[in-house]
Amino acid sequence: MSTTVPATASGPVEVRHRTVEVKGLPVFYREAGDPANPALVLLHGFPSSSSMFRGLLRDLADSYHLIAPDHLGFGRSATPPVEEFAYSFENLTDHTLALLDTLGVDRFALYVQDYGAPIGLRIASRHPERVTALISQSGNAYLEGFTPFWDVLFAHAADRAAHEPAVRELLTAGATRWQYTHGVPADRLDRVSPDTWTLDQAGLDRPGNREIQLQLFWDYQFNLDGYPAFQEYFRTHRPPTLVAWGRHDEIFGPAGATAFARDLPDAEIHLLDAGHFALETHGPEIAALIRDFLGRTL
Repeated sequence: MSTTVPATASGPVEVRHRTVEVKGLPVFYREAGDPANPALVLLHGFPSSSSMFRGLLRDLADSYHLIAPDHLGFGRSATPPVEEFAYSFENLTDHTLALLDTLGVDRFALYVQDYGAPIGLRIASRHPERVTALISQSGNAYLEGFTPFWDVLFAHAADRAAHEPAVRELLTAGATRWQYTHGVPADRLDRVSPDTWTLDQAGLDRPGNREIQLQLFWDYQFNLDGYPAFQEYFRTHRPPTLVAWGRHDEIFGPAGATAFARDLPDAEIHLLDAGHFALETHGPEIAALIRDFLGRTL
């Protein structure tokens, strides 16, 4: 299935919607652009899907080959129950790499947001020869990025039974809408489509999906164990890095953005007048930053 969206200077852009079997499970992905162009892999966060990149697929497809998968448990990828699949960020990383191998994508830049960061940074730190550049939008790699939002999640990691009722509140419709609307300036709220949180909530409300998300909430604690390796990768390999982060993000605060400069002094860091899902309100600005950045670095 493909969708033709408004034409660019070089002609119409077709976004292709495909599913491929990866390690025995169907993985859905969106693809745009000429495979002969440099590849950019887009890794979404919670509670979204590859849908969050629908604008970038349109805006950058004239110059790049873009691939945006849905992680297992999200979007249109497989959502096996927790009894049948071990949901962890390690396993999501394995499936993402297996997808790229299946598609024959050997070298690529990485765009990571939220959950996409521990997946993408595992890939980059373990296979630095494959990664041409990094782009982070609220994709944390430093302890400084954690805000009070995380207090209940880390309490849940320490004692799941005691804190499960509180973290279940993060899976409600009000919490999902808040992720998109908090920190957004009043004059940009009308740029956030209600379809975003409606679609995400429909995914969370599928039978068995809340148990999947609770498992990933609990597993998130082990991502922090990987931070020293991520930071060593930054220092050793100095990947070209662009950070485009919402200044008003109450999930991963702006200190998480500026922390990249500690190990990547050449990182290009931009704090936008936005919240957690900055692409919704600042899509054209982020696309322009990416085009300029990758144009100089690839």
